[in-house]
Amino acid sequence: MTEPAVIFDDRQCTLGEGPMWHPLRKQFFWFDILERRLLSIRDGKPLEWQFDEYVSAAGWVDENRLLIASQSRLFLFDLESGAQEKVVALEESNPITRSNDGRADPYGGFWIGTMGINAEEGAGAIYRLYQSELRTLFQGISISNAICFSPDRQFAYFTDTRTKIVRRQQLNAESGWPQGDAVDWLNLSEEGLAPDGAVIDSQGNFWNAQWGAARVACYSPEGQFQRSIDVSASQTTCPAFGGESKQDLLITSAKVGLPQDSENASAGKTYIAKSTISGQQEHRVII
Repeated sequence: MTEPAVIFDDRQCTLGEGPMWHPLRKQFFWFDILERRLLSIRDGKPLEWQFDEYVSAAGWVDENRLLIASQSRLFLFDLESGAQEKVVALEESNPITRSNDGRADPYGGFWIGTMGINAEEGAGAIYRLYQSELRTLFQGISISNAICFSPDRQFAYFTDTRTKIVRRQQLNAESGWPQGDAVDWLNLSEEGLAPDGAVIDSQGNFWNAQWGAARVACYSPEGQFQRSIDVSASQTTCPAFGGESKQDLLITSAKVGLPQDSENASAGKTYIAKSTISGQQEHRVII
């Protein structure tokens, strides 16, 4: 893949994040965290749902319901009726944090990271919801990102963007809970790159949006740089594979903190690129 990404949706997000492909509805969903909204397009029509607090990531439960992570909880959301049902509290009593990056895992669980609303140092954590239990996995996280899973179900990946290091965590083959200690897998500090959201394709390649670098970079399963996709927005935030062949790569971006000038006219828009490699099907959250 060498062609640059093109604009998929013209709506500008203050902080676009959390893209996912719903395999039953055959449509992409993504969030504008700071504007508290969920966005999509279906049959060429832009769709939007507004919420009362920050929302950032989701997994699909069935054709009509998503599990959504918000500032204070994980809840079920019915896309047709708009009904909401709380599943579990998420740092509900902590007023300085919100949810950030998250993704469903191959075992039916859901991983979700939190962070300070103002990116306070070490204010966040990473959790997993599985069989009605929300368990803390990692603490002292400043900016949780890059939560994704290898196609062989053996590993989870994540980062604290501020460290510029992507870490790899072995998973229990039966339950998907972390087994042993996480290890440093990809260190981007020498290049000065800030790893944001990520997804792994069907061959185990790691696709990482890099904040401030105007690109999504692809790394082999061994952590070797392979190629990158140029995006006409400097603050890329997260990619997600989808489409009928799972070869469409949706890429969110952000305009937060950038001057409103011609140089940043495309900041915050949502992009799409074509891949010759298929992604994994988005995993279902089992509630």
